[in-house]
Amino acid sequence: MHDGVGAPDTHLTNADLAPTGTRTWGWFDYVSLWMSNIHSVGGYVTMGSLFAMGLPVVDVFIALIAAIIIVQVLCNLVARPSQISGAPYPVMARMAFGVHGALVPAFIRGIISVAWYGIQTWLASNAVVVLLLHQWPGLMFWAHADSHGFAGLSALGWGAFIILWIVQALVFWRGMDVIRHFVDWAGPVIYIVMIGLDIWLLWHAGWRNFSFDIPGVTHHAISARIMGMINAIALVVSYFAPIALNFGDFSRYGISMSAIRRGNFWGLPVNFMGFSLLTLVTIVLTQPVFGRIILDPVETVAQIDSPVAVVVGVLTFVMATAGINIAANFVSAAFDFSNLAPHRISWRCGGMMAAAGAVVMTPWNLYARPELIHLTLDVLATFIGPLIAILLTDYYIVRRSVMDVNALYRRQSNLPYWYHNGINPVAILVMVVAVIAGSAVVFMPALKPIHNMSLFIGGGIAAILYGLLMRR
Repeated sequence: MHDGVGAPDTHLTNADLAPTGTRTWGWFDYVSLWMSNIHSVGGYVTMGSLFAMGLPVVDVFIALIAAIIIVQVLCNLVARPSQISGAPYPVMARMAFGVHGALVPAFIRGIISVAWYGIQTWLASNAVVVLLLHQWPGLMFWAHADSHGFAGLSALGWGAFIILWIVQALVFWRGMDVIRHFVDWAGPVIYIVMIGLDIWLLWHAGWRNFSFDIPGVTHHAISARIMGMINAIALVVSYFAPIALNFGDFSRYGISMSAIRRGNFWGLPVNFMGFSLLTLVTIVLTQPVFGRIILDPVETVAQIDSPVAVVVGVLTFVMATAGINIAANFVSAAFDFSNLAPHRISWRCGGMMAAAGAVVMTPWNLYARPELIHLTLDVLATFIGPLIAILLTDYYIVRRSVMDVNALYRRQSNLPYWYHNGINPVAILVMVVAVIAGSAVVFMPALKPIHNMSLFIGGGIAAILYGLLMRR
């Protein structure tokens, strides 16, 4: 590290982007962060879509275990540079892309966060709509998008979406410490609701009608089953990839790397498999109880004949979804947009820019059906994979974990991370090539069998190219 190189450049930093002086996140805070992420409506729906792919349940669980271990490893690797420096992702990206070039990946990540923020807000607002219709069926008149709607969303849907939009903005505005406390209770409480829901379903179905067999599962050849598991692994990793890329935004507040690793262990493989099992039990029990498979947990809760249970269950899912939405998407997008002009855009201002963008994206058109869910995950993964690969390759392989924190905040040609006028052309070129390759995997008909692999293929190409070119 270089000392005595002058004050940080005001065009590269502000109070939010500077290394944090507050380290208050312990291991349970990270467990709660993962609980909110996994226990959200989006997490349930995504896992439910895997069980509906037609694969045997054993295959799905093998894929889930493999995928979540990959996510755990990625998060631990991403966590270290930010935990050491106390800086968020947009600043860390300056190591590879240059102090000016980092604007590109940070902006791309900001757009991805906005998309996810909108999707999670819409999923949570859907739960509110279900609750309102359950309590006041007369509102059904306003729930039809064709006759009373705009941009594909009904008037009632718009109302619920805006309400959630405002609530999340108010929590975000209070700052990171309030967000941490909100997430600490929002995630764990879902277990109470899920266990209660499964007991209710099992009581109505009876033990004789309980089976882990899902209708529609067919017996495939070994090669087809292996390919199905690989695609399932890719989809799960793609779902968690945004928060893996963003994880430095949270690890910067960690009291130690050991606390972060411990929290990631209990929050990812242990918690994830527990919730996946509860999700599977819930899904298979909807068949004997309601006569059909229901993948949406809110719709399942709404079938309960107790108004109090419906209100408690739906609102719990809403709060868990809002918790991870604020932490993983609102916070990260705020850092990214603040990074565009730190001297003019504060963290809170960046967050409100992200919130406004989430409305414009009409997220209900991105995550409405299983095929759209998978396409959205694949498209976002084409960008996330290369960004993660370049960050990790630069820090661990090219620089061998050596970092100059002072140089990250200064525009001086004699310091690291300046490159050519503050931009590393190698990182930009590699990112473009890898994104094009990942996009080809997603959209070329000839590559359909591997279209869920865009994150791994794009990320692998980026890691190899960046490592080779930077060594030269």
